[in-house]
Amino acid sequence: MNYIKSFFWLAFMGAASAVTPSERPVIRQVAADSTGVDSSRFTYTTLVSGLDEPMGMAILPDYDIVVAERKGAVRYYDNESKELKTIAQFNVFSGIEDGLLGVAADPGFKENNWIYFYYGVGGTENISHLSRFELKDGQLIQSSEKVMLKVPTQRTYCCHSAGYLTFGSDGLLYLSIGDNTNAEEIEGHNPTDERPGRHLSDDQGTTANSNDYRGKILRIRPEADGGYSIPDGNLFPKDGSLGKPEIFAMGLRNPFRVSVDPKTQYVYWGDVGPDTEIKASEGKLSYDEINQARKPGFFGYPYFLGDNEVFPKYDFETKKEGPGKDPLKPINNSPNNTGVKELPPAQPAFIWYGKVPSKKWPLVGKGGASAMAGPVYYSDLYPNAPYKLPEYYNGKLFIYEWIRKWIIAVTMDANGNYVSMEPFLPQLKVVAPMDMQIAKDGAVYLLAYGTNWFARNTDSGIIRVEYSEGNRNPVAAAKVSKTVGAAPLAVTLSAKGSKDYDPGDKLRYEWKIGEKKLNGEELKYTFTKPGIYNVVLTVTDQNGGKGSATTQVKVGNTPPAVTISSQSNKSFYWDNSSLDYQVKVQDKEDKVIDPKKLKVSFNYLAFGKDLASVLSSGEPGNLQYANTEKLYAFLDCKACHTLETKSIGPALKEISKRYTEKAGAQETLADKIIKGGSGSWGSYPMPPHADLPKKDAQEIAGYILSLGKQEENIPLTGKIALTDHVGKGTEGAYVLQAAYTDKGANGIAPIKSSSNIILRNPLIQMEDYEEGNVGVVIATLNTGYISHIANITDGKYTRFNHIDLTRIRGIKFQVQEAGAGGTIELRLDSKDGPLAGSLEVKAGKVQNPKTDWKEMTLAVQPTSGFHDLYFVYKNPTAKGALFHLDWMYFEK
Repeated sequence: MNYIKSFFWLAFMGAASAVTPSERPVIRQVAADSTGVDSSRFTYTTLVSGLDEPMGMAILPDYDIVVAERKGAVRYYDNESKELKTIAQFNVFSGIEDGLLGVAADPGFKENNWIYFYYGVGGTENISHLSRFELKDGQLIQSSEKVMLKVPTQRTYCCHSAGYLTFGSDGLLYLSIGDNTNAEEIEGHNPTDERPGRHLSDDQGTTANSNDYRGKILRIRPEADGGYSIPDGNLFPKDGSLGKPEIFAMGLRNPFRVSVDPKTQYVYWGDVGPDTEIKASEGKLSYDEINQARKPGFFGYPYFLGDNEVFPKYDFETKKEGPGKDPLKPINNSPNNTGVKELPPAQPAFIWYGKVPSKKWPLVGKGGASAMAGPVYYSDLYPNAPYKLPEYYNGKLFIYEWIRKWIIAVTMDANGNYVSMEPFLPQLKVVAPMDMQIAKDGAVYLLAYGTNWFARNTDSGIIRVEYSEGNRNPVAAAKVSKTVGAAPLAVTLSAKGSKDYDPGDKLRYEWKIGEKKLNGEELKYTFTKPGIYNVVLTVTDQNGGKGSATTQVKVGNTPPAVTISSQSNKSFYWDNSSLDYQVKVQDKEDKVIDPKKLKVSFNYLAFGKDLASVLSSGEPGNLQYANTEKLYAFLDCKACHTLETKSIGPALKEISKRYTEKAGAQETLADKIIKGGSGSWGSYPMPPHADLPKKDAQEIAGYILSLGKQEENIPLTGKIALTDHVGKGTEGAYVLQAAYTDKGANGIAPIKSSSNIILRNPLIQMEDYEEGNVGVVIATLNTGYISHIANITDGKYTRFNHIDLTRIRGIKFQVQEAGAGGTIELRLDSKDGPLAGSLEVKAGKVQNPKTDWKEMTLAVQPTSGFHDLYFVYKNPTAKGALFHLDWMYFEK
């Protein structure tokens, strides 16, 4: 799994201890079953799923949660309503794994509503901001931004951004920043390339440079005016004479997750290590580290790693190695260093491990790694918390692994020295844990990134873990086979998903429908009369424990059946092609379909990657402004304007009605959006949006004006030439959508049903797979800005969901013969499903990773309809990689 660090976590993710190696206690391991803690007393609830690259979370006093997504979205989970919404969209640079990276709520949030973000600013300036905002009533006030700190960066090479934010119990704010150095062209060594023109490949100019913010943990005290002051005790003087006064710790590679001990103020972080070929005490000098800083200091990188093991001095010009630095007196003589030359003595890591099994810490496992540090738990800080962890975990540090997917509790002595480690909740399989925090009620919150990189993953989300003593309440899960339909409506009520964590408990299931009460784990029931029914399941145990769940059933109206049929391929478009279609609608209650209630539209959208959210409402028409509508929602406009009714400002439809027929209306509205103003609709002024690009303002104005237009329906049957995509790239998509809203029946409101055909470009990037177990190589200068999949070995696969193979005769691949070679098998609907074609790829060796690509075609057996496509890679005799794949193109 070497590729994991090399190509992805190089960007997201250096060593700390005030004790010397000789002072460390004897290390021992604690078996998982020796804790005396009953793991069945932990219950898990997934609060949110389907996030798009969640990077961090802030738990607010009322248990609402703010999540920062890398591509710039700020998501808000409302604990009371259990709803998730998007409250802002930052304009971020999200290349080479930069983006919106950190979020933290002020310790006094309940009184001041302050929240902090760290993000790479979109645009041409290479800079990241630490900013403070106000967050009130679930709304982020973007106009309240106070830019506290600007961090210059480089955006040429991948990677290392870090960007985590957290507060200590003393109110100090900590920000971790990665070394932001070329991590690819290191020739098996550490990045200390001092050749002219290679300053972006020299970590001595960033992490080992006292006059640079990168490769550091900063510590500041936020002030009420939106600025900050320098606390006592940072690494360098407050006057900046020896280095940036904000620096607390330096010599870090990618300090990805940081926590502060609430009692000792010791700082912990995980630092993801490099991929080198330097021999070390355990494998190669490519350790990941868990660090402990009892005081400010220099923590070794790029000169030392782990237990202060020394990197040799490598001359990138002559390709020769020389003696490394002295950990007790490291000297930075690089021409790229603008800070002090003599650095503080290097401090060794607290815990460190490489790709091979660790002799010191065997529980950490082996393979790819991304080390992270979580909180230190003290039971007396949660005196009346209902879900506080057992006393057993008092004083323990929690560490966790993004790649290896474990959480470990680390026991320390009274002085903070390492004593032992043990697994924590090994039965909880968190997919790529990204953040770990403990709320004031004692519950543990975990943020899961999910399976695939750079993607919105269904298995991403927020998991809440609760521990309870004594008798535990059952967990009720109610399932109704049908939730809407005509009377009589026969349904199956099932409580089989319910459970109780106390062994031997006997559960009783009671269903309440109106005044009727029924008993049984699963039963049949028929609603004979129209109406809206709340179905309440109550599950009880013999000790008085009780859990409930509610669902709703609407009886009296059958959802319309809307179908779109076509003889064409229903997944892709090609040049000089067309789409035939036929729309049919049936409704049991309406009998005769009202054409006024039927809308059929066809649009070409210049974007195509987020169609699921665009189409979720089932509303055809106006799709050309779907992304603009989302942009509008991210701004502060919704605080004053609603769609239909007057708020502080006029309704959007009223604005549209006033301006639609006026010449230059779009330009006029765009100008008002940017400059603000008052008097047109009342005395309340509209705030300006001076930072909004004119193009975005014009698109928003166009969206508002479109609300007053009635889009014409297209015929129910037809044939459409597909020409709008020509010359517009590969991201666009055609959308044929039909929706019918019935008249309602028997007291049940009208129901809308819809259907659609989405045609996208037949060129699909292989790294966009839905599921698989290969690696992703990101696009950088070193790869010719080509991203592709790698680490393809025998038996691995990638899956692409719901693709129509009708009239597809072949799939063309861009292949790099970079290994033993093998076979690409196309299988339908499972890894072992029917074989629909195969392609042999020869063995080869890459000379130039930018250009050594060739096109090869897999012939597809005649197949019709939609299938999940599994590309299975085979070569039973090969021990290593087979080849690389960049993209595939479906040929008709």
